[in-house]
Amino acid sequence: MSGQLKEVRLRIKSIQGTQQITKALKMVSAAKLRRAQDAIIQMRPYAKKLQEVLSNIVSNTDGDLGLNLAKPRPVEKVLYIVITSDRGSCGSYNSNIVKLARQSMQQKYPSQLAAKKITVWGIGKKGFEYFERQGFKVSAAYKDIFLNLSFEHVQDAAKAAINAFSQKEFDAVEIVYSEFRNAATQVFKVEPFLPIAKVENKASKVKADFIFDPSKEELIAELMPKILHTQLFKAVLDASASEHGARMTAMDKATENANELLRSLKISYNRARQAAITTELTEIVSGAAALQG
Repeated sequence: MSGQLKEVRLRIKSIQGTQQITKALKMVSAAKLRRAQDAIIQMRPYAKKLQEVLSNIVSNTDGDLGLNLAKPRPVEKVLYIVITSDRGSCGSYNSNIVKLARQSMQQKYPSQLAAKKITVWGIGKKGFEYFERQGFKVSAAYKDIFLNLSFEHVQDAAKAAINAFSQKEFDAVEIVYSEFRNAATQVFKVEPFLPIAKVENKASKVKADFIFDPSKEELIAELMPKILHTQLFKAVLDASASEHGARMTAMDKATENANELLRSLKISYNRARQAAITTELTEIVSGAAALQG
């Protein structure tokens, strides 16, 4: 009986130690989530409006104005930019992103997947490590972006993707990430990055007649790269906020589960302790009775 009590005490002590870790991780994630949430909330309207401007300009442009980044071509080689986290302890967050990326590859580019003509740039170590284990062509150049998250570092990745597309190293570029809604909700998305998709105005078939100053060519050449850099930066900020929200939620659930497990173990411990005390008292009374007899 004493051995059983000792085992239960050790389990209780171990769970209490784990619970302290989960509480600390939850508090750290909550603090980081506040900063990440403020950053993406401020960034999202700006990035959305820029994307609308670019899509409208491309959609209302006739002829060739040097829109190489908006020209679709036969797809032979594909680049996937998969944005995950550097660390675990965030529930199924990373596995959902990786699963969505694999589903997208199988649905949109099955022949390229079979021919191993899909390259993965992992932003975040978890995605990079997964696709490396699976035998994909991967690049480690941008997996550590979250160690020092800034627009300049994300811009480098966006510039590299644009240059690779322009030089026909890839014929399509996709971004896989999680869009932040709230601490408990993330929407996992696949967005086309290149070529730039045109937007069809279904409400009216009449094209708007814009007056461009400077010229349309100069405006497009100046705006297009900046808007693409902003699009990727918004996706990274969304992923950062989603990661902290997922980790905070997962650690909160882990803390609650630890409480329930502790409650159950303490009941078991008290029952075993009461049984041990009862057994000892019975032995004492029996021994005293035997001496008197």
